[in-house]
Amino acid sequence: MQLSLATILAEAARRHPERTALIADGERISYATLWHESLRHAAALRSLGVSPGDRVALLAGNVADFVRCYYGILAVGGTVVTIPPMLRPQEVAFLLSDTGARLVLAQSLFADLAHAAVDGNDVTVRTVGDPQRPDALAPLVADSEPLPSYVSRAPDDIAVIFYTSGTTGVPKGAMLTHLNLVMNATVNAFDVHPMSGEDVVMGSLPLFHTFGQSVALNTTFRVGATLILQERFDPDEAIRMMCEYGATIFDGVPTMFVRLAEAAAHHTKLPSLRFCVSGGASLPEVVLRRFEEAFSTTIYEGYGLSETSPTASTNQTLYGARVGSVGHPIWGVEVEIARADIDDRIELLPRGEHGEIVIRGHNVFVGYLNRPEATAEAIVDGWFRTGDIGFIDDDGFIHIVDRKKDLIIRGGFNVYPREVEEVLLRFPGISQVAVIGVPDAELGEEVCAVVVPEQEGSVDPAELQSWARERLGKHKYPRRVEVVTELPLGPSLKVLKRELRTRFGGKS
Repeated sequence: MQLSLATILAEAARRHPERTALIADGERISYATLWHESLRHAAALRSLGVSPGDRVALLAGNVADFVRCYYGILAVGGTVVTIPPMLRPQEVAFLLSDTGARLVLAQSLFADLAHAAVDGNDVTVRTVGDPQRPDALAPLVADSEPLPSYVSRAPDDIAVIFYTSGTTGVPKGAMLTHLNLVMNATVNAFDVHPMSGEDVVMGSLPLFHTFGQSVALNTTFRVGATLILQERFDPDEAIRMMCEYGATIFDGVPTMFVRLAEAAAHHTKLPSLRFCVSGGASLPEVVLRRFEEAFSTTIYEGYGLSETSPTASTNQTLYGARVGSVGHPIWGVEVEIARADIDDRIELLPRGEHGEIVIRGHNVFVGYLNRPEATAEAIVDGWFRTGDIGFIDDDGFIHIVDRKKDLIIRGGFNVYPREVEEVLLRFPGISQVAVIGVPDAELGEEVCAVVVPEQEGSVDPAELQSWARERLGKHKYPRRVEVVTELPLGPSLKVLKRELRTRFGGKS
């Protein structure tokens, strides 16, 4: 059996060649043109030595070149490793080393970051977006005859590697198969929130993120609809673009809905949206109500992780929407509640009881790259242990109430405290540090570092913040620094972060 994620674009181009696939930088690109360009990129990659199964890093924002490179990598049979542009060179270098990627395709805007990350290593950087650069991919693309078709892959071959982190704070590469991602796009497009080729989706979500890549990009192309790309989210510009291009669907994280609801008051014309999808973090009820009233539409809140392709459950038209819940499992996927205090087996709990959310189905990844022990801990008895605590009510709606891990979700992006703590502990004068998430009206949560100095007055919060900004991704470094004399410890001498959240969570 053969299956490739590249089929998503190939079939749309075959069925709807003249239909607009992308609207980017004011330009409309048809499916036929986009697929032709992707096959030329695939041929260029082959000339650079990319073979089926090779991992190719993609470092780009929401531009048409991301899409061409993404499907070009898939078409030549490669595995896409998406790199968030807000990372620091040392963080990018780690991802390249861990995956063994020998080639980075970088938007010219991020060329310096790419070159800094590969400095001294045997990794090639090719840039897109500026054909005049000496490292530009464009000349190779221009000289390449498009591949006649995409390279066939097996359903269980790895299509994309998304990086996430666990409680250790060490980034882990979640390996998603062609079957995982094709099924997630198909179920999202035809079953969860049925779409048609007439739909126009606003693509403000970053494409390097699993939400934007699967729910916006692949799902839109699966049904042959149109995707508008916004390179950097701006609520006023998003409203203008949605009105200009006739957007019918908006996918976003809670932060986006907050800012769009605020911006709506300044616009005399708003888009006619059929529905919206929210994910990435919990959506406050007050935000949902305010947005739905302003835009006269419905928000369906969902739940997923990088390891689940990402959609696992969502409020759906079939079951109705229940505010405060993340709906029902999507077609072909089971979501249950298991005892959280048992690690070596799955013991499911009855409705209403709180426990760890576990998932199994076509959407669950095959494991973490190079980390068999972490994979064994995450996948138990065929179920993926999410680390999130929740319950299922009598009507089958899933509710998330807490996190088993101390994950911080800032503006829809995951921030893992220990990873930040490891970096901050290198700052001169720090004895101890605990990183927590504190409530933030716009971002959902903000990163707060609680530090104990080696001696009184030896840590200046502003200085630490500036230092951390140079060493951590833009979404990771702490915007708040609190200096204390000691951290609260439990009987086992573990830091009681819940006490810190209680103490500092009320501050603005």
